[in-house]
Amino acid sequence: MGLFDRWSRGTATAGDEVRSYLTTWTRSRTGVEAFVEPKTTVTDVTVVLVAADGEWTRRVVGERGARRLARDLQIPVYDVRKTGYPQRMRDHDERQRILRRRERGA
Repeated sequence: MGLFDRWSRGTATAGDEVRSYLTTWTRSRTGVEAFVEPKTTVTDVTVVLVAADGEWTRRVVGERGARRLARDLQIPVYDVRKTGYPQRMRDHDERQRILRRRERGA
């Protein structure tokens, strides 16, 4: 069974591996907030964790898994359809693109 196979039924919650990763990621950064992304034809509900500096990570966790994870980690949780993504996330991605271009050009 693959890591995400158990979530194909739509009633999924974060598995132990995903929960452990997201917990470690959150505890090693400051100002982390959770943004819940809706289910699509390709993936179940996902959560994007965004740190204060804009660094982010995304995992499939299911609707209840995303809310439970944020509650357990005591971080704010938002519906990305209502709030959108934070500007700091886009700024971080742009900084990373600039750094990659510099590395290729050097």
